[in-house]
Amino acid sequence: MSQAVYERIAELKVVPVVAVESVESALPFADALIAGGLPIAEITFRTAAAADVIKLISRERPELLVGAGTVTSPEQARAALECGATFAVAPGFNPRVVQTAQEIGLPFSPGVMTPSDIEGAIEAGVTTLKFFPAGAAGGVPMLKSLAAPYRHLGVTFIPTGGVSLDNLGDYLGESSVIAAGGTWLAKQDAIAAGKWDEITENCRQVCEFVKGL
Repeated sequence: MSQAVYERIAELKVVPVVAVESVESALPFADALIAGGLPIAEITFRTAAAADVIKLISRERPELLVGAGTVTSPEQARAALECGATFAVAPGFNPRVVQTAQEIGLPFSPGVMTPSDIEGAIEAGVTTLKFFPAGAAGGVPMLKSLAAPYRHLGVTFIPTGGVSLDNLGDYLGESSVIAAGGTWLAKQDAIAAGKWDEITENCRQVCEFVKGL
């Protein structure tokens, strides 16, 4: 299951990372992504509505690959799976969350920022990792330096935090990167204001950009 999920993420190249405040916004938001040609989202567990949003989208829009973000406890990992999340992501590396995700069969990418983080993840049996916060941690040069010693072990990354259309090509140009997480595609205020056409256009723009790489 994990392999198929990450293959699909690698095909799409960009993962919109979003916080959705209301369940009423869930389906219009999902439709905006689908219309823009980017049927994937990491919905962060930073809002009270997150679990219900994931549940509704996974049920009503099965063509959209919906993941749970900011999963920082075993309980949240279980909740993510129960709600229908296809994958989960965290800002940091917590061995207990990794273990729980493996036990329940939830594809999970913990966040890493140092070689020690990466080695801890490898030891735990995880090799697709979230590089976070990518920009603040040194961007593409830092990621290249981090990736080099572990490339032969098949370690791959999804950089998130500080990624934009301006530097997306540089991140995707690093061979260890399967996709990048982007918060600019569907910002919280745009979702709250129902700017669905704007979100669709952002997705179209990034899809065209990726095709040209």
